[in-house]
Amino acid sequence: MTNMVTIGSNTEQAQQPAVSKAPAQSILVTEKAVKRIRAVLDKEGIAVDEGGMRLGVLGGGCSGLSYSIKFDTQPRERDRVFEFDGVRVFVDPKSFIYLHGMTLDYEETLMRQGFTFINPNSSRSCGCGTSFSA
Repeated sequence: MTNMVTIGSNTEQAQQPAVSKAPAQSILVTEKAVKRIRAVLDKEGIAVDEGGMRLGVLGGGCSGLSYSIKFDTQPRERDRVFEFDGVRVFVDPKSFIYLHGMTLDYEETLMRQGFTFINPNSSRSCGCGTSFSA
């Protein structure tokens, strides 16, 4: 299964992360995922206009690379910042190499609840969907 998340294009700015509202060749976040991100930020006490979800890629997992999701109060200096319906997503430059073109969705069924990554850069993923290889 391919994982999907779209991150918008980015323009570099000095000392402040760029904010992109256009998902051209970057990361896409579905409406369901945006609602869930907003709910988690609220639960964590993080202001939507300041904080956001941090998407990343780490070494490890059954397929070689693992997706990472964290919630942060503000972007870091070199982050690419994408905005979807007022919700921001932060991606560090190294992770963006593996995540560009991806769509992030949120699924809530009887069998599974959580974020789903639809990633065209993934050549293989494990059964749990949190690990992949490029």
